[in-house]
Amino acid sequence: MKRIVWSPLVALIFLVSVTTGIAAENQQWEETFFAANQAYKEGRFQDAVDGYNQLIRSGHPGGHIYYNLGNACFRLNQFGLAILNYERARLLIPRNADLNFNLGHARDQIRDAISESHGLISTTFFWLDSLSLDELFVGFAILNVLFWGILLLRLFFRFFRSEGVYYLLLVVLLCFFIAGASFGVKWYQVKTDDRAVILAGEASILAGPDSLDTLLFKLHEGAIVQVERSEDGWSLVRLPDGKRGWVRDDAMEHILSSGISFQEVRNALQPEGLCPRRPVPPPRQTYIPRADLPVRAYYSWVMPGIFGVGV
Repeated sequence: MKRIVWSPLVALIFLVSVTTGIAAENQQWEETFFAANQAYKEGRFQDAVDGYNQLIRSGHPGGHIYYNLGNACFRLNQFGLAILNYERARLLIPRNADLNFNLGHARDQIRDAISESHGLISTTFFWLDSLSLDELFVGFAILNVLFWGILLLRLFFRFFRSEGVYYLLLVVLLCFFIAGASFGVKWYQVKTDDRAVILAGEASILAGPDSLDTLLFKLHEGAIVQVERSEDGWSLVRLPDGKRGWVRDDAMEHILSSGISFQEVRNALQPEGLCPRRPVPPPRQTYIPRADLPVRAYYSWVMPGIFGVGV
């Protein structure tokens, strides 16, 4: 009898303690988030960088966190780090107009004008750049439920066996296949994303993985490259125009870790050393065609998405 009485009591105490811990942790996240935003508004951009990085390292990144982090790096004239974090944010909030404008503005500040390449798949599925993995999954799931729902209704109810419902079922089936293919392609793109951003002021691209090899060309801070393979602290990188060469790993940062599943995207977006504290030139005024876009930050908390993307 005592065991029966104590069991619900122990369960209740455990539930209250867990709920209290979660609430305290959420409060700490919000305090850090708002403190970073306040530091940004007051012009203490390095403090803002430290705050946003703390949120990311604690396991609570989001598209708007990376966006704000990119803005703070931009204000510190760390254009490579700004582009790196804007690209990470674009994986999560791809249609954000301010983000896309700021990314383009940051690219205008760097020396290497390298245009992005678009393959056959990217051209065919042109809408994927505007949709996150979460959004594609939700759309695919809705169409899946809708298709099977209509099919079951046709099987069990005579009213739904009309010609109009039949054609509706065909349209839903077509959209279902398109959504499924889009989700698969987007998943593959995220899983195999091997892009990296040059963070060194100037990086030498050599003919081999040795500092004594022939210098082929140089890249500068903010350039985006495709990483083919890595060995002994060096990586073979490729540009959209086909140029290839070896660069030291410490001269660049991967946008995502290679060879991961989409469930691990959140962890892959948390490499160490985001916007590290290092000497930077004094912030200078920059011309911004649209009013204050690179200083616009998001001041509301954004909940995580289903797969850690599309938040």
